[in-house]
Amino acid sequence: MSINVSKEKREKLVEKIKAIKKYIATAPQDENTAQLLSFIADIEKEIKCKKYGLVFEEHREGIDEVLEKNLPVLTEEKELFIDKGGQMNFLIEGDNLASLKLLEKTHKGEIDLIYIDPPYNTGNEDFIYDDSYVDVNDTFRHSKWLSFMKKRLEIAKRLLSKDGVIFISVDDNEQSALKMLCDSIFGDNLIEQYIWCLQDKTEGSFVKTAGLTVRKEHEYIIACFNNSGKRYKRYTGKREFSEGSFSNPDNDPRGPWFSGNISRNGIKSTTGSKYYTITNPAGESFTRNWTLSQEEYNEALADGRIYFSKGGAGVPRLKIYQNAKIEIIQSSLFNEVHTSITGKNELKALFDETPFNFPKPTTLIERLLRIACEKNSTILDFFAGSGTTGHAVMKLNAEDGGNRRFILCTNNENNICRDVTYERIKRVIDKETYNASLKYYKVEFVPIADKLYYEYADELLLHIRAPVELENGISFNGNDEIAILLTEEELDGFAANIPKGCKTVYLGHEVLPSESQEKLFKQRGITTHTVPYYYYGDLEIF
Repeated sequence: MSINVSKEKREKLVEKIKAIKKYIATAPQDENTAQLLSFIADIEKEIKCKKYGLVFEEHREGIDEVLEKNLPVLTEEKELFIDKGGQMNFLIEGDNLASLKLLEKTHKGEIDLIYIDPPYNTGNEDFIYDDSYVDVNDTFRHSKWLSFMKKRLEIAKRLLSKDGVIFISVDDNEQSALKMLCDSIFGDNLIEQYIWCLQDKTEGSFVKTAGLTVRKEHEYIIACFNNSGKRYKRYTGKREFSEGSFSNPDNDPRGPWFSGNISRNGIKSTTGSKYYTITNPAGESFTRNWTLSQEEYNEALADGRIYFSKGGAGVPRLKIYQNAKIEIIQSSLFNEVHTSITGKNELKALFDETPFNFPKPTTLIERLLRIACEKNSTILDFFAGSGTTGHAVMKLNAEDGGNRRFILCTNNENNICRDVTYERIKRVIDKETYNASLKYYKVEFVPIADKLYYEYADELLLHIRAPVELENGISFNGNDEIAILLTEEELDGFAANIPKGCKTVYLGHEVLPSESQEKLFKQRGITTHTVPYYYYGDLEIF
């Protein structure tokens, strides 16, 4: 029988800690003993926590210290507001850890899909930690990267909806470590892994050459699910078949075809919409589970897309046409979604240059959207880079009539947020005349260290509108249909002169309408919502 050595060691340490606690409890009690017990409790908690195979030195960032002394808030850059109707989208400029903490207030449990393309930590000036590039000779290079990712992924998990999923692009530098980190955060039974092939026959060869003997023709996409019952949707694509597979014996006007099996072999259930009886032209009946519902089968039969083998005496089969796109299940290989060459060309078409290295193609993000979200989903990218995710969401919405909303977060290193991310979204909307709008926020900080709440409450009040807009996907800018009232004075002024057409009012958490005001709102058909108290500060304050 094998022995878990590390577990035994931890158990022995816990027993020693218990003995120390017992001894301290019998000693004279003062501030020092209370502090010692607190320290010991922390040690005990750390020892008892589950240990995975990944062990690394956790590091603090400068943003950690900033967040300890300040509350992050959002300020809108109103001159950058894009109002083209349709869904309201958002771009947040600032450190993404601060952005994620703000999003945890507005979107906890509400994000359906997250895609991120974090720095790969190649040691080639791609990863900045505390305002400095982490080079290949830094002995803490990997632990700094893992600390950086861990804090952000833990919040990301809390942002995911019940059936949400996060996709993370990564290469060989950190793939193995990231996979183990995701196992520890999400659970090792909730992880899928895909290989994105970096060669595309439509683009020619795109090979990243390794330093030794192996050509790197792939990268990875790690998918982390929030729900073990989550399953990908099928997506519409074109399955490759050999030319000889198709013929047209019945002169079908839709062209050459071959027949596909619609029997669900191995399914023994006798209930459900896909268990029914089909009778062939020869009068023989087949009762089983099928890949088509009865409604789908009847529609295909009426349309001449059902073929009966053996001259009408065999089982029903579905015609699959040579040029038709069909619903297929995503393979573990992403080998038909283009490469960074396409991503560069997409940027060149907008900027006449490539203002961003190795941008992902919109086709890659589109594929993820198609298999893992619905038409009304909310999508987040907190390493937004050149804005490919936002571009892909708008592109897919225009194609299938979807109403997906995106939130992008990025820092403004080298003015990337303003000059690349924002500018790309703006140019795409203008060029393609997309029905989409965008609000631009900047992360700022309100000092709270050594201050009582009332000393900075008024300043926080100035920043409440932004999270309300963010949570509800709205804009108060020039919109008479909605209003936000954060003080009693604002409420009284509004009630005395309600704008025509106002339908919704957001009230500060301490703003209470009088009985007459409530009656007036009801008469005018106005719905009221109370702004959550935690928008006014940190949860720990209240």
